Amino acid sequence: MVKATSLLGVAMVALAFPAAAAEPAAGNPQIWPAVSSPAAMTDPATEARITAIMAKLTLRQKIGQMIQADLTAIKPDQLKRYPLGSILAGGNGGPYGDERADAATWARLVSEFRRVSQASGAGIPILFGVDAVHGHSNLPGATIFPHNIGLGAARDPDLIRRIGVVTAAELSGSGIDWTFAPTLAVPQDLRWGRSYEGFSADTALVTAYAGALTLGLQGPISGSTPLAADKVAATAKHFVADGGTLGGKDQGDAAISETELAATHGAAYPAAIQAGVLSVMASFSSWNGVKAHGNQYLLTDVLKGRMGFAGLVVGDWNGHGQLPGCTVTDCALTFNAGLDLAMAPDSWRGLFDSTLRHARSGKIPMARIDDAVRRILRVKARLGLLDGPPLFRADPARIATPDHLAVAREAVAKSLVLLKNNDAVLPIRPGARVLVAGPGADDMAMQSGGWTVTWQGTDTRASDFPKGQTIGRAIAAAVTAAGGSATIASNGSTSERPDVAIIVFGEQPYAEFQGDTPDLAFRALAGEAELIARLKAQGVKIVSVFLSGRPLFLPQLINQSDAFVAAWLPGSQGQGVADVLVAGRDGRSARDFTGRLPFAWPADARSPITSPLWPVGHGLDYRSAVAVGPLPEDPKADLAALASQDVYMLRGKVPSPWRLGLDSAVTSKAIDVSAQEDARQYRWSAPGAIAIDGPPVSLTREATGGFALQLDWRIDAAPAGPVTLALAGGVLDIAPQINALPVGSIAKLEIPLACFAAAGGDLAHVGTPLRLAAPRGFTMTLRTARLSQPLPLPACPAKAH
Repeated sequence: MVKATSLLGVAMVALAFPAAAAEPAAGNPQIWPAVSSPAAMTDPATEARITAIMAKLTLRQKIGQMIQADLTAIKPDQLKRYPLGSILAGGNGGPYGDERADAATWARLVSEFRRVSQASGAGIPILFGVDAVHGHSNLPGATIFPHNIGLGAARDPDLIRRIGVVTAAELSGSGIDWTFAPTLAVPQDLRWGRSYEGFSADTALVTAYAGALTLGLQGPISGSTPLAADKVAATAKHFVADGGTLGGKDQGDAAISETELAATHGAAYPAAIQAGVLSVMASFSSWNGVKAHGNQYLLTDVLKGRMGFAGLVVGDWNGHGQLPGCTVTDCALTFNAGLDLAMAPDSWRGLFDSTLRHARSGKIPMARIDDAVRRILRVKARLGLLDGPPLFRADPARIATPDHLAVAREAVAKSLVLLKNNDAVLPIRPGARVLVAGPGADDMAMQSGGWTVTWQGTDTRASDFPKGQTIGRAIAAAVTAAGGSATIASNGSTSERPDVAIIVFGEQPYAEFQGDTPDLAFRALAGEAELIARLKAQGVKIVSVFLSGRPLFLPQLINQSDAFVAAWLPGSQGQGVADVLVAGRDGRSARDFTGRLPFAWPADARSPITSPLWPVGHGLDYRSAVAVGPLPEDPKADLAALASQDVYMLRGKVPSPWRLGLDSAVTSKAIDVSAQEDARQYRWSAPGAIAIDGPPVSLTREATGGFALQLDWRIDAAPAGPVTLALAGGVLDIAPQINALPVGSIAKLEIPLACFAAAGGDLAHVGTPLRLAAPRGFTMTLRTARLSQPLPLPACPAKAH
């Protein structure tokens, strides 16, 4: 939903997002269900109280209520001059610049903002919102649940309600009162990088979950009674058709009929509205060319009118800036369309000033302003923020309690889908010798996915969740407890031949557009294919545990596996996987497989899926005796021509169609760093360069999002002269950065993409994402070159001369 960016990103928005149409075609609201928010949301006593408050507000104070800033771009004292109504913490934001702050620190920061807002001007406390999309996922040490796709596999609305209860308790325990969840997308094309945020392709299941999760997070709306101290405001998002865009393109266009729009993508919103959801977030995406942030028909006529939604409509991260005639700092159109609260993370000051100017000129009518402010104050009243003193939400003791962790462990177990179990290799028998291998064997980032501690989730560590367990460690503990022995080795090295190898592999973490993919083929870039083949050739039984944010086409690996489990992105409680895969001393596992596919599994690499290999609802269990024969391996798509936009070298290998080129002065050889041949060493015998080239791709959105080029490497012999690093023609002098690195030790160098743009790089056409030039004698070992999102962003190296 949201992420930390930079003011440079504000200037680049126009490059990344072409203008959309301003006006929608006339629609038919009668297509949509006639529902309404609970009557208690607009009870007379509360409305009278809000009217009295509004009568005392100046125009400046009213406009402030309609603007939301990100905590990285505002200080509490600035609320004395700019009386904003809301603060958010984006995907990479943390209190006082610490993305790994604890619950007490979060509570202290919220209290500082709230104290200043309450003491200033109108005396109305701020709302504070975060993306708690699979538990309180911004908070290390919290209870992290499976992402929504895994919860969809569980098909258990009561479990979803209990997850909402736990998430609300932990979120409020850190002083926060608003979450940007649940996501009610119904993804139609799994190439979309946010597919894992959708529960299922089954609209009936998504509808059941919408009401259940809303009630879990908020509790029931009753009279004028505020939500309990351990409850938070929920947000149904992204309205509407975020999961229906052409080609699965994030923030793209849903070119569909209104009937399909309502029946598929709008199906779950009535349930959330009737359950009392307090906010709805507008989508980045468009419907038939009209951006949702500026679609008055959808936001006002349908959502607030036909569907009777009485809460507030909030924007997405600078989403208003994508509207025609708008910038991120000036957009009357979005408010006139029906947006009540604009998410202006780093553009808030400019948007405040321009919106105040439009209000004074009448470009934004006073009736529209009053409606927006009333809706915002309704939510604040329901949260007890208009009481004196405001309801206090902060109790760190509610974080990761044993009962919360038990719910997450149950959710993990129920999310697993068994797709193959030939010869009943599962559950792992007591006394077995087990190898747990693969890149995800002991990797909290891979099993948790994006939106975990940081926006992309790439640097999540096991130490972030001391009350959790990686899948490998959980399996090893269960095997040992059953009288067996277990070895965890990502590269598969072991001193004795195992009876069975559990290979944990899958997608690397991603969020939003970083997960958009051109097809549904899984690209095994971490050596998992070779590992499985090697162990299979030794006669070892293979159990594959596949971590992914969507079903993917990987028939070769399924064919090589004796058992195959779709584990999705299970979160911090790896014990839930062990509960199903490993038998105890009595020969029975603690749980059977009950998960069923939330989306169809592809028979080839094409998308959307028209002829699935396995349909929605498919899944085996231990009572099944169904042998899965060889699967067809034809992808029916030209995979070689498809580029990865963010990975240029992974574990020493350059993925196709990127190509590695060396000048004659540079020699290269494969070496071992932490696994067999997982890096390449480059030695300069004279001045020269290495370069990675391929079909041009655009990285403008990545630069807007604060991404950097990351080199995971080792300096083996320091340079005796200048070293330059270039991307898309922008050339930087990195000799000072190299000289600051320890010789002989693996280290990371991260350079913001914006630095290359400032040095003249054309980020709209990146055909050479890496070119490294160095003098004679320089030697380095490169393991991985990819995009990352460091926080804070490092300073730029000097431009090369």
